Parts: sequence; C-alpha cells; structure tokens
Amino acid sequence: MRRVALSGLLGTTVEFYDFLVYGTVAALVFGDLFFPGADPAVGTVAAFGTFAAGYVARPLGGIVFGHFGDRIGRKSMMLLTMALMGGGSFLIGLLPTYDAIGVWAPVLLVALRVVQGLAIGGEWGGATLMVVEHAERTQGDRRGLWSSFTQLGAPLGSVLSAGVVALVSALPDDDFRSWGWRVPFLLSVVLLAVGLFVRLKVAESPLFAQGRRAPVARPPVVEVLRRPKPVLLAACVGIGAFTAQSLLTGFMISYAVDQGYSRPQVLTAVTVASCVALAVLPAASALSDRVGRRPVVLAGAVACAALAFPVLALVDSGSPGLLILALVLGHGVAQSTMYGPLGALLTELFGTEVRYTGASLGYQAATLIGAGFSPLIASSLVASYGGGSTPVALLLCAGAAITALTVWRMRETHTDTLDSRASQAAAPSPAPEGTPR
Repeated sequence: MRRVALSGLLGTTVEFYDFLVYGTVAALVFGDLFFPGADPAVGTVAAFGTFAAGYVARPLGGIVFGHFGDRIGRKSMMLLTMALMGGGSFLIGLLPTYDAIGVWAPVLLVALRVVQGLAIGGEWGGATLMVVEHAERTQGDRRGLWSSFTQLGAPLGSVLSAGVVALVSALPDDDFRSWGWRVPFLLSVVLLAVGLFVRLKVAESPLFAQGRRAPVARPPVVEVLRRPKPVLLAACVGIGAFTAQSLLTGFMISYAVDQGYSRPQVLTAVTVASCVALAVLPAASALSDRVGRRPVVLAGAVACAALAFPVLALVDSGSPGLLILALVLGHGVAQSTMYGPLGALLTELFGTEVRYTGASLGYQAATLIGAGFSPLIASSLVASYGGGSTPVALLLCAGAAITALTVWRMRETHTDTLDSRASQAAAPSPAPEGTPR
C-alpha cells in the first residue's frame, strides 16, 4: 500500500507541478513572450487561453486513457500518461519565443498544452484507482485516507512549483525573461524520472485483475453515458474545489502582482497556503471515512462561500501578512476540505468495469469547468470592470454553491464496497419528511 500510495502521490505531484508552473509563468511573462503587440491585460487573457486549451483536452484524455485503462489495465496507462505529461513540460522549457520563430511559437505552445491536457486527463484516474482499489482489499474502511495521498500531489506540486518559480523570479528581470522562466519546466524531468521508477515497481490493481476475464461488450464510455447520472454528479461535485484552486493559486499570482505585491511575496503566500493544505487534506479525507464524504465536502463548500469576500478583502489590503492569511483560509483550509475526499468519492460512484472512464470523465469535466475557464473569466471581468475583486469573489461563491447543491442531491458512498460489476448510480439522499423533491 505504501508503494502504491507513493506512486499516486508522485503522479499527481508531477501533474500539478507542470500545470501550476505553466499557470505561474503564464501570469508573469507569457503574455509578452508568446503574445506580443497586445495590451497587457489582453496578453494575460491570451496566455491564460492556452492554459484553458490544456483543460479542454482533459475530458478527451479521460475518455481515451480511461477506455484502455478499463480494458487493458491501470498500470500501463499510469506509465504512459506520466511520460507524456513530464515530456510535454520539458519541451515547453525548450520552446523558442515569438521573437525567434514568429507565430509558430504560440502554436507550438498550445499544441504542447493539448498533449499535456490529454495525458493529465488519464493520469488522475489511473493513480487514484490504483490506490483505492488496492486499499479495498485490506483497508476498505480507510479508502478516503489512502486516496488522500493522491490528492496531496496538488499542494505538494504547488509548493514545488511556487518554490522553483520564486527562486528563478529573483533573477534580474532581463535574465528571467530570457532564460530563467525555462528552468522550472526543464526541472520537471527529475520528477518524471523518479515517478516512472516507482510506478514500474507497482503491481496491477487486484480488482481489475480479478474482473478482466469478463470485459463488458460496449466501450466503457458508452456504458458510462448510458447512465449519465453518476458522471454528472461527479463533475458537478468537483467544480467548487477546482474553481477555488485555480483562482487562489494561478490567477491570484497575476492579480496580486497587479495590486502592488512583489512576485516573491505572492509566491511565498501560495507556498505557505499549500503547506497548510498538506495537513488539511489527509485530515479531511480521514474524517470522511468516519462521518461520510458528503458532510466533509459540504463543510468545505460552505466555508469557501462564506470566506470568499473576506479573503479577497484581505488580498486587497496590500499587506503581505494578510495576503498569506487570505490564501491559508481560502486555499489551505476551505478548498482543501472540499478537495480531500474527492478521490474516494468519485471512485465509489462507478463499478470496476467502467471506473477508470467514469471517474476520469467526471473529474476532468470538473477541472474544465471549474479550473480551466475560471482564470480566463476572472481576468476578463477584472479588466472589463476596471479592477476590483468582486467578480473573483462571486466566482468563488458560484463554484461553492454548485458543489453544495450537488452534495445535497447525492447519497452517501463511504460504506459501499467496490467489488460490484455494475455501474453504481448515486441515488439522491432521502429528503426530510414532507419536503418536495
């Protein structure tokens, strides 16, 4: 279990490191390096547009890698997705800029983002399923806790990306723009090598190995979409966590710099908040094993909505200390409480024969809606309304509200077993007596 959990942790660490490095560098320099000649605000929107391009590919990657993961095995897809993901990040670090090759620079940048998006679309599902399905055999009542190791890759990747970017951004501005921004992308090859080494030593999922002798006749995506309720619930329940994650990490860097903070101050705040998340995530996941997934996720959603305006007010204060407090409350506590139980919750919605496809599709649809377009929408709204944090706070509230309403409509799953060969639809929770549905 420790080796399997470590392989999941390393996979999602590489995933979030690569994506958050891109989001951070896009906020700082990509507007000038790959989209020159535009107004600075428009350049930032264009740079975040390539960020969204990676997210658009993620649901497609969930379908493609989910299909083969459900048919030929979890382990092989985990190795392939990690190689594509880390390799794409390394190649971004080698890309010539617009000044060197003209329009081909942004074209190649978007192409590599799409490759990364496809790979990441299958990465989370494979890593999470391997952990949860291995845990089912020996520690089924602790699936939430074990799945949190995969979820921990998000704050750990954030810490690593913020730390590396903070170091290179301390360079003189000319050096950072000419070569310093490439260093975080090139260093991803180290994480990739370690991750592949560990994953090669992990055994195939025992639940998949047991059921592979009787595969379903239809493609897994067809089976999932024939009964779409679980995947719709999976997508909607994750929107709040991903909206908060993208707005309070990648987007917040560009927003806070525009408010007068220095780059090191903002990256320090993101790093501190991510370190807090490293403690909150497993605690929330372990709690969900005891009291259920629904109450824990709901508590995180309510906290995120309640803290949205106070958090943005703290950011607007101009105080570096209050900026750290804002991100600790919003990202480190509220968002992490929502995000922690998702790995176990989403895998519990589907049967073994379609679990890779169903969980990946739901998770990646949530990232597309919640994280892929939130920075783009927030940048556009802030630019249109002449600054101010109100649009950002409203987006945080909207994402949290979607998650809270979805959780209310789901039934509890933490006591379910994963051995079922049939897709498990998540029925609505019983309404209080006399309450119309």
